[in-house]
Amino acid sequence: MTKQANAFQVSRRRFLSALCSALAVSSAGALLSACAPGEPSPTAQAQPTPGSPAMLPTPTAEGQEASSTAQAPPTRASSGPISYNLPTSDGLWVASDSRIGRKPSGPATVRIQDVGNFEFDSGLVTTVRPDIFQPGHYAMFDVLLHLHRQGDIVLQYHLDQEMDTHIVDTINDKPGWWYQTYYAGGWPERNVFPMDMYPYKPSTHLTFYRENESRLAALLQVLRDEAARLKANDGQVILPEVTIRSPARSWQFRDVAVRSHHVRPDLFQPGHVTALDIILSLGEQGHFSKAKLTWYDRIGRADPVDSFWLEQLDEAVAHGGCGFVYEAGPKEFSGFTGSHIHLPMDARLIVSPEYALWFWICL
Repeated sequence: MTKQANAFQVSRRRFLSALCSALAVSSAGALLSACAPGEPSPTAQAQPTPGSPAMLPTPTAEGQEASSTAQAPPTRASSGPISYNLPTSDGLWVASDSRIGRKPSGPATVRIQDVGNFEFDSGLVTTVRPDIFQPGHYAMFDVLLHLHRQGDIVLQYHLDQEMDTHIVDTINDKPGWWYQTYYAGGWPERNVFPMDMYPYKPSTHLTFYRENESRLAALLQVLRDEAARLKANDGQVILPEVTIRSPARSWQFRDVAVRSHHVRPDLFQPGHVTALDIILSLGEQGHFSKAKLTWYDRIGRADPVDSFWLEQLDEAVAHGGCGFVYEAGPKEFSGFTGSHIHLPMDARLIVSPEYALWFWICL
């Protein structure tokens, strides 16, 4: 076995080990039942230091480099998985009703490298992006701003008009900040995603750290490129490339126009596009005959989940330990793929990424 192939196998085992630990003790949904008992817990592994953030390697397919439709008012949060078959009887590629995810509340902690760990009341944080988030919801950046407002840190920042995102200039007079975050049941991973667009939710783990200057510049260039692509398309989200691979077939699409279906009216203001909207837009454009979305409140020890999962696309139906995973963003970024972050499709806002990929994986 070559060194590269051996590294892939090790990466795959580490990913499966961590994912199985997160999904254990649940029988709901795909990618669950194939997790063998006795898998080591990711918490038993050495934790990365904030100054050198690490992520468990992203799984890839073998050989793979790494106007809104009206909806019913949101219903109250469910007590278990609820599935929706698309299109509806009316031919619409939207769920017949909406779900409500839990809002942040209660005590929480955030870590800032070389500054300290800070406790805060997650129910008191407000958002600097009311244009994006519904009342009671906010992003990772808002936690940092909340600490500044209550006098724990001195934050200097600005709204970059070109990128339409907030940039941290300094924390306590030190420059070069980025962030690392994951939800309940997850693990630390790098990302290339605006910190004022990444939703905070209960049981979020959040660290701000000082990033290498050249890497941070490259990261911000990714955001700048996406904003420029959106502007060049007159504000219309158009993906140059979308690929979907199932066990039976593959789809390849170019220049995919994506519109908002307002799938999460509880979380986002109208008009914002998510990764899930890519699938829904392709469906209503006639590329798929059917799909199924399932809402999960929790999956094993991952609680809350409070998001939709794609469990069918035409003949590909999630079963046992098999189902779709996705990534979207820049094709390359400083030696690693920063596109496969474990942020559910309906909660991942899209600016104008280079590509989106759905692929099939069996644990």
